[in-house]
Amino acid sequence: MDKKLLFLINHDWTCPALDRLMAVMSSAAFWTVPLVLLAIVLCVRGGFKARTFLAVALIAIGVSDGVFGNTIKHAVSRLRPHQSEVGVRTLDLASPAWRGLFQPLKQKTSLGTEVDRPGNSFPSNHAANTTAAALITALLWRQRGWLAFIPALIVSYSRIYIGAHWPSDVLAGICVGLAAGLLALLLAELVWRRWGARIAPRIAAQNPTLLFA
Repeated sequence: MDKKLLFLINHDWTCPALDRLMAVMSSAAFWTVPLVLLAIVLCVRGGFKARTFLAVALIAIGVSDGVFGNTIKHAVSRLRPHQSEVGVRTLDLASPAWRGLFQPLKQKTSLGTEVDRPGNSFPSNHAANTTAAALITALLWRQRGWLAFIPALIVSYSRIYIGAHWPSDVLAGICVGLAAGLLALLLAELVWRRWGARIAPRIAAQNPTLLFA
C-alpha cells in the first residue's frame, strides 16, 4: 500500500505546475531566509501572543526534529524511496533556491542502487516540524489558527510528491509533530502559570494563561 500510494503521488498525480509548487514547498533552502525574517519581525514587532508562538514553536521544532525525529530515524534507519526503489522521480529547485524558482527544476529518476547507504526516511521531519507549528498556531489563535494546517499539509504532501519520503514517513511525522507541539505548549503553559508573575508581573497580570488568553 505504501509503495502503491507513493507511485500514485510521485508519478500519476502530477503536472508541471504541481512539480514546481511541490519543489518550492519542500525546499528548506528557499524558506530559510523568509522564516528567519518572519521570526525577527515577530520578536521585535509582535505582541505577547506572537512572541509566545515564536518561543514555543522553536521549542516544539527542537523536540520534534532534534529529539523525536532524529532518534527514531537512527533507530529505524529506513531508506528513502529514491534510495531503494527504481523509477522514483526526485525534484528540487536549482541553486541558489531563490533563483531556482524561475529556472528549470532539477529532476532525476532513481535507479534504486543506494541501498548500501544509511537511511533516514522515517519519520519525515518536514511533516513533523510544520505540523507542530500549525498545532501551536491553532491553539493560540483558535478562531482562524487552524488555517495553518493547510501549508503544513501541503509541505507534508510535497515530501511524497518529490520522492523524498514514503507516505507512512509523512503520517508518522505528522503524529510526531502533533505530540511535540502539544507537549511544548502544555509545558510552556505550566511554566508561565507558575513563574510568569515573577518573570514579567505586568504582562502576567494581563495574560495569566497562554492557552485561553
